[in-house]
Amino acid sequence: MGVVGKIRNVKGVRTRRGLALAVAGLTAVPAFVLGTGGTAEAASCTASRGPYQKQVEKYLHLKVDGKQSAADCKTIRSFQSKYGVTPTIGYAGPVTWRTMQTLAAQKAAGKTPNKAKKCPTNKGRIACVDLTRQITWIQDGSKLKFGPVPVRTGRNGYETRTGAKKIYWKHKNHVSSLYHVAMPYSQFFDGGQAFHAVGVKMWNPPGSHGCVNMRTADAKSYWNLLKNGDDVYVYGRKPGT
Repeated sequence: MGVVGKIRNVKGVRTRRGLALAVAGLTAVPAFVLGTGGTAEAASCTASRGPYQKQVEKYLHLKVDGKQSAADCKTIRSFQSKYGVTPTIGYAGPVTWRTMQTLAAQKAAGKTPNKAKKCPTNKGRIACVDLTRQITWIQDGSKLKFGPVPVRTGRNGYETRTGAKKIYWKHKNHVSSLYHVAMPYSQFFDGGQAFHAVGVKMWNPPGSHGCVNMRTADAKSYWNLLKNGDDVYVYGRKPGT
């Protein structure tokens, strides 16, 4: 073997040793399965069994055996990608399972979101926000006028404040002076907290900094349906906070 060959061999040993050390450092997080390319970007699917493996398998109509398979990971990753759950690695963890529970509650709300009568019906037009189910709707008395639609409310430590409020300021092309991000169709109802459109999915964790995030079409409908002085009622508790 020539000098060049020896150098290449040494480099190969060093590379493999470095990779082994790097893999050893991943023991505290879900193990990754490398794709055929063996590159960093191919490390996109976990082989680890999540703490909510059976529940997630049942929700996705997979074989409920509590064992992570390549097919399970692919299906879980597809769900995570669709709903903006991160990291998108196919791990059946608490965020994924919580998202599934929230989706089930939103579906169950149907066209009777105020069936439990938790949002006041004696105030005329009112925008209701249920933090527990992560939905909002507008009603006039007991008549549903719009929604319910999914929302993304305050994360842990920045919770959307509960109670009776009123729309006090509308700014269609608002930009946050605190976070320097666009807040289209902003309607403020409690200090710096407002209804407004965002460019992320409603189930994307961990949540907002207190505002009620909405899809653009829904925020636009709220803009057209609500005016200054209209009532807002926020109740419940966001899952995970």
